[in-house]
Amino acid sequence: MDGGGSGPAPNAARTADEVFRDYKARRAGMIKALTTDVERFFKLCDPEKENLCLYGYPNETWEVTLPAEEVPPEIPEPALGINFARDGMNEKDWLALVAVHSDSWLLSVAFYFGARFGFDREARRRLFSMINNMPTIFEVVTGAVKKQAKEKTPNSSSKSNKPSSKVQSRAESRSKAKVPKDEEESGDDDGDEEAEEHDNTLCGTCGTNDGKDQFWICCDNCEKWYHGKCVKITPARAEHIKQYKCPDCTNKRARA
Repeated sequence: MDGGGSGPAPNAARTADEVFRDYKARRAGMIKALTTDVERFFKLCDPEKENLCLYGYPNETWEVTLPAEEVPPEIPEPALGINFARDGMNEKDWLALVAVHSDSWLLSVAFYFGARFGFDREARRRLFSMINNMPTIFEVVTGAVKKQAKEKTPNSSSKSNKPSSKVQSRAESRSKAKVPKDEEESGDDDGDEEAEEHDNTLCGTCGTNDGKDQFWICCDNCEKWYHGKCVKITPARAEHIKQYKCPDCTNKRARA
């Protein structure tokens, strides 16, 4: 594929092998950012800056920069605002999260090219098969590749698939992230009062109090409550967030 640009020439005849080479090159650049160049990558992802993205290029280089200005963009865009979560998470967890989003972006770019160049079912199958035979960026960054190789050896223990450590859930460390504060304290004498208060707790995004049994999360900055699904935060992801900031507070910080 072309140098450090975004992709192939529009009118060029492309094959699954050529798109796969583009995928491998972009992947190599992003792996460099998250491994050998990780110190520089960490510094570039300053939370005080605007929404930043990690790009991998066809010449195996990487760049942390603002998203493309044109709408719609020439190719799919990577995850936006990776820098905002940097200081609110453990560094390894943050890098793993960026790796997951990077894998997702690479797949979207590869199959964007597949659609753009009119790949048939066999070409798409071949492209996915080649991609699937390679370790993901997440597996490389977290060391899962080495673990998998070790588990495949004849002498590996049958217990190797068991988790090596327990991760303290956010519910245990901060009950605040699981249920609205109106539910934190309950008593037999004022149960009705607590229930009434809970009914008045509204999601800061959708403005309703539906889904009382669903996952809620509170912004540590403005102390508003949100349905996890409304702000795209799952209980599993919340476990790795030390200080959560809602979209409104994040955008205010970016504008400042």
